[in-house]
Amino acid sequence: MTRIRKVFIRALVIILFFNAPSIFALNFALPSSSNDVVGTITTGIVQPGDNFASIARRYDVGYCEVEEANPGVNPDEPPVGSVLIIPSQYVLPDVPKAGLVINLVEMRLYFFPTNKREVHVFPVGIGREGWESPLGVWTIIERTPLPTWHAPESIREARAKEGVFIPKEVPPGPENPLGDYAMRLSNHTYLIHGTNDPSGVGRRSSAGCIRMYPEDIKKLFEMTHNGSPVRIINYPYKAGWKDSKLYLETHLPLNGVLAALDPDHKDAEQVIKKAITRRGAAYVNWSKAQAVAKEQQAIPQEVGRSTDKRDE
Repeated sequence: MTRIRKVFIRALVIILFFNAPSIFALNFALPSSSNDVVGTITTGIVQPGDNFASIARRYDVGYCEVEEANPGVNPDEPPVGSVLIIPSQYVLPDVPKAGLVINLVEMRLYFFPTNKREVHVFPVGIGREGWESPLGVWTIIERTPLPTWHAPESIREARAKEGVFIPKEVPPGPENPLGDYAMRLSNHTYLIHGTNDPSGVGRRSSAGCIRMYPEDIKKLFEMTHNGSPVRIINYPYKAGWKDSKLYLETHLPLNGVLAALDPDHKDAEQVIKKAITRRGAAYVNWSKAQAVAKEQQAIPQEVGRSTDKRDE
């Protein structure tokens, strides 16, 4: 292969890599019943014109995930050429692996298809402060392509106070905040939907609904059906196993309440102890676990190992 051809191919790869809406499909085979960690941590190089929103979409992760994983980096103007951590490894939430599981504090959605041992991970936007997304267990009761947005009166009134006037109905199209797909939950008030503003994915950006990148909601819409279960949780600490190693993943709380109520991160300790009961005897580096809990960097980090003879 000639040098010119090599340079051309390298340039083409870069063009495709950095201009696609999302080049990563975060789909993983479910680990064995004794394991809880999927994916691997990756890195990305900042290109001219990049910000955390564009980088997050490129790797199909959320804005706040990138921010948590790269503390101290300017999210609006990250240094060109610098290497960022892409949080693409996850401790699966300790809940039934069925249907849709949304962990609000992660701003992530985990989808476990029926009769398939796999999991699909998507970033989501959630309710902003004062418009919190609800916790609970529901089902999908209605799936609508090209939805019309019937703007709730509460939203119209709130935006009017800000000087923004919203019509009662917004038809399908580029001005519709629901995007191209919407799925209604059985509590009737809330939707999982697309968006006409992808920069809000991975942030507290909605009036309580769950919003997704346009390309992600299309995938999820095609994989779900009426009756698919939806579980919405708020787990800032997750602990789990990858082979004989114990990992802890921690996230910034949605507000300051967690830090005030749990300054010593006792909840993280309880999550770790629960993970140990699923495996047996284990050694835990509690000093490191405390440090990981305080960092809240959104990345699973090893804090212990199994001492069960079955893992030797």
